[in-house]
Amino acid sequence: MIRTRTISMTVNKMVGDTFDAIVELFPKIIPDAKINSDGWWSFIGPYGKSKVKFNQNKSLGILDHQYVDEESSWNIPMRIIQNGNFSEVVIILTKPEQLSDFQFDQRVSKINQVVISMKKILESNT
Repeated sequence: MIRTRTISMTVNKMVGDTFDAIVELFPKIIPDAKINSDGWWSFIGPYGKSKVKFNQNKSLGILDHQYVDEESSWNIPMRIIQNGNFSEVVIILTKPEQLSDFQFDQRVSKINQVVISMKKILESNT
């Protein structure tokens, strides 16, 4: 059975500004991240050596990314959708086969905390 969780947040910024702020935020919240010539960011994460690659299309609000660490590999759809003068950021997490249900639930909880912190940072510059 495939397990998914959807995380969403409202950001007090227009879509384009939210998109740019999220892209610019990544190297700030992970200061040891280094981008490689193939577009992958490499860094040491909570689960060891990690890398992330963004597949983005600003005009469509797509900020999908692939995330790989020593325990699992994730394909994460992320959309930034206009809601008046605000943005809705929607992230869909699908449980990687390598993780147990318990591990997935733990990861979702940690990702939720990161999203809450990210929202505070994004809106602090409004």
